Amino acid sequence: MTLNLGILGYGGMGTWHRNNACHVEGVNVVAAYDIDPDRVDAAKKSGLHGYNTLESFLKADEINTVLVSTPNYVHKELAIAAANAGKNVIVEKPAALSVAEFDEMVAAAKENHVVFTAHQNRRWDKDYYTARKVFRDNMLGDVFTIESRLHGSGGLIHGWRAKKEYGGGMVYDWGVHFLDQILYMVPNKVKTVYAKLYSVINPEVDDYFKIILTFDNGMSAQIELGTFCLKSLPRWFMCGNRGTMVIDNFECEGSITRVKKLAEKVAPVIVQTKAGPTRTFAPQPPETKETIALPKVDVKWEDFYRNVSNVIDGKEELIVKPSEVRRVLSLMEVVFKSHRLGKSIDTDI
Repeated sequence: MTLNLGILGYGGMGTWHRNNACHVEGVNVVAAYDIDPDRVDAAKKSGLHGYNTLESFLKADEINTVLVSTPNYVHKELAIAAANAGKNVIVEKPAALSVAEFDEMVAAAKENHVVFTAHQNRRWDKDYYTARKVFRDNMLGDVFTIESRLHGSGGLIHGWRAKKEYGGGMVYDWGVHFLDQILYMVPNKVKTVYAKLYSVINPEVDDYFKIILTFDNGMSAQIELGTFCLKSLPRWFMCGNRGTMVIDNFECEGSITRVKKLAEKVAPVIVQTKAGPTRTFAPQPPETKETIALPKVDVKWEDFYRNVSNVIDGKEELIVKPSEVRRVLSLMEVVFKSHRLGKSIDTDI
């Protein structure tokens, strides 16, 4: 069966989906609806069937899958309306603003026997896919800490994302991606969460956050994002008992440095530094370590649509499962609680 996609909300992300989903065999982008008539006209000019009302869009026989690409606060009602119309449903992230909302959406999909998922496309980012491979292939030995971050310098958040009542802010916008990436990478349960959110430039919503997770195996993960950081740290920093990985940016520039000879087998040398004498932080001799290239990966954002199409055909299981989306939303609720109370929160997510 061909996935005939109708885009509900033809703004920036709706247009992005129009330009990317069409490259996948078995996926046709056929229609769009938006409350803004100008955006409906834009959809028509791009070759789509533009609908002037939500009712006519949801009744259209040419659409078998609806992609909800609207401001976050209306995801729930539109996803439920699409499911009740018998359409498979893809919801932009965050799928909902609470676990309770999400449960209603899942219930509607199950009641109507339609496929339901969220567009967590950054599981297919090249930098993430590389970091996940390094972690899963034990290339660093036993990993004890992961840092995932993004720094920008523009500061200002634009449009509805700068409005609290619309579900704006960076935890909802990018935090949902980064939390999903970590949970999809690490199989362990999260035991503690500490989060601090700031409104540095944008008064209504968070534009900087730092989240620290501790897992039941003792490993920690730090997730940081700032829209007004004039210098940037690496996109990924991962340490294990046999090596360290650095990925500098989304283009996957970086490397892995690994131990060749255990440190205890190297004679300790006291080194004089500007900070004084040290053995602990003395540089290791070159023969004790090696630097290797990051592993090569082959991954594309379009693989998300391909998976959904194959699920509808009964050929695959969903890669972005509702249970996983719910887990991320549960963790986000704990993030907001930790910030609100100003302390670490115990959990079992």
